[in-house]
Amino acid sequence: MAGVGRRTTARGTRRLAAVTLGCLLVAGCGGGYEPSGPFREQAEGQPPQVGPPVQSSPAPVPGEPSTPGSQDEQAGDPAVVATGLAVPTGVALLPDGTAVVGERDTGRLLQVFPDRSPARELMTLPDVDATGDGGLLGLAVSPTFAEDGLLYAYVSTATDNRVVRFPLGGTPNPVLTGIPHGEVHNGGGLLFGLDGTLYVGTGDVGDPALAADPASLAGKVLAIDVFGRPIGAGPVFTRGHRDVTAICTGDGEQLFVTDDAQQGPDELDALQPDGDYGSAGIPPVLEVPAADGGLGGCAVSGPYVFLGALDGQQVLVVELDGTGVPVEEPEPFLADEYGRLRSLAIDVQGALWVTTSNRDGVGTPAEDDDRVLRVQPPSSGGGSPL
Repeated sequence: MAGVGRRTTARGTRRLAAVTLGCLLVAGCGGGYEPSGPFREQAEGQPPQVGPPVQSSPAPVPGEPSTPGSQDEQAGDPAVVATGLAVPTGVALLPDGTAVVGERDTGRLLQVFPDRSPARELMTLPDVDATGDGGLLGLAVSPTFAEDGLLYAYVSTATDNRVVRFPLGGTPNPVLTGIPHGEVHNGGGLLFGLDGTLYVGTGDVGDPALAADPASLAGKVLAIDVFGRPIGAGPVFTRGHRDVTAICTGDGEQLFVTDDAQQGPDELDALQPDGDYGSAGIPPVLEVPAADGGLGGCAVSGPYVFLGALDGQQVLVVELDGTGVPVEEPEPFLADEYGRLRSLAIDVQGALWVTTSNRDGVGTPAEDDDRVLRVQPPSSGGGSPL
């Protein structure tokens, strides 16, 4: 483990104005973004509208990964949609086909375009504490984004980890506070379920006893509504986790999490309500050896689960059968091509978005790191599973 605790280890009116500004910043009010054209003001006082991409302007076909080469060759890599970022962590896909990506250490949010237009700086979240492995650790788009224009973020402060929500360009407001904060294992998974439940993945901050303690928010997956109120009798959905770095789901209702270990293998867990995932609890779907893991992201498409592996410098592709058991050993994707790979998301075109994490103090950054990739994901047969 390099450095103390880095998950970058070797392992009325005011609200309307704010939401309207967020809509203008993502340029989604007209049903699609303007990738290269000038910024256009919107008429004041109109309710913001953010729609899906227009049929006449679909997102471009994602590029295939390239063979690593010179800097000039990388600059022309069609898989790279953004460069020059600092430890991008969290990818929130917007209805217009673009993505919002957060920088862990700075709290800065940028809009990234699938056609490789220059990334656009949107705002910086205040009071983000990036000591240890903390910082801006997760992003999620409101399930009613078209109406409210809100994003949700999991962030570390000097005193706690918390979930906040905000319109782009607006002031973050707390949704859930008081999640334990430490030098290691600060969590950061964030996902809206199909029913609108907000799932929050936390870490045990280096104390496994907290993960087992039903009264603690540490080492858990929490289930809350958009106001931070618990779903059911309490917020704890599952317990016994070490460091829930990402939460993902596909077309069904099954939730998966990546649980990053400080020591020993990492895990992919399939969540069961009230489940205990401690050492004597529910076994993982998959264990990933430390050298191949450092799991920091996950995404699901059909029977395939994609895992971003920092230490393994790859995306692991896991095919599950109808009972949720891996069909065979995980297949590597993008192995050793772009360095340390972290956050993942799959868009409506079936493309896989991937962030690199080479400026985290552990990786060896290229001149244009860190980067955001958008690629066609593989299947075990060599084609796309999408």
